[in-house]
Amino acid sequence: MNKKIAADVYTQTASDGYILRPATMEEVPAIWEIILQAKAQMYREGKHQWDENYPTVPILENDVRRGWGYVLVPDNCSTQPEPDIIAYGAVVFDGEPAYDGLRDGKWLSGQPYVVLHRLAVADSWKRQGMAVRYMQAVCDLAISRGIRNFKVDTNYDNFYMQRVFSRLGFTYCGRIRYEAGERMAYEKML
Repeated sequence: MNKKIAADVYTQTASDGYILRPATMEEVPAIWEIILQAKAQMYREGKHQWDENYPTVPILENDVRRGWGYVLVPDNCSTQPEPDIIAYGAVVFDGEPAYDGLRDGKWLSGQPYVVLHRLAVADSWKRQGMAVRYMQAVCDLAISRGIRNFKVDTNYDNFYMQRVFSRLGFTYCGRIRYEAGERMAYEKML
């Protein structure tokens, strides 16, 4: 269900008490803290997908300026002066150039798609299914815009996200390459 929160700004309300809505520039410091938490966890676990060079505050600011930055917040946020940001991600409807070079596989569809980058859940909300809730809300948002395909990628050592993708019914489609290295690419038909 869509809910109007400001002039021409709509949110995607998840059925379970959470809202996916566009992030604001004022929220970038709080989003950055969530990104730092995710980076610290990856570092502790020996993962190399995110480092001191990615993502950065300018990348997050660019996400918000371009309308890609989305936050998941509790549905009761209208009663809170500063809602708790549960998770952040870049929800992109403009395509991903790296996906044009898929290797060792094939996409399920050549149709328009939504892509999710930089998904991070606040430490205080981890182990509560929030990455799944975020991605389900992105599915709902895409469908509301007439998009029926959802593409994502992750690093080979990010087993947590690989399990999330599997749980949500994504299909492994092949490998893509960024400057930072290869990633596993997935797609789900909505």
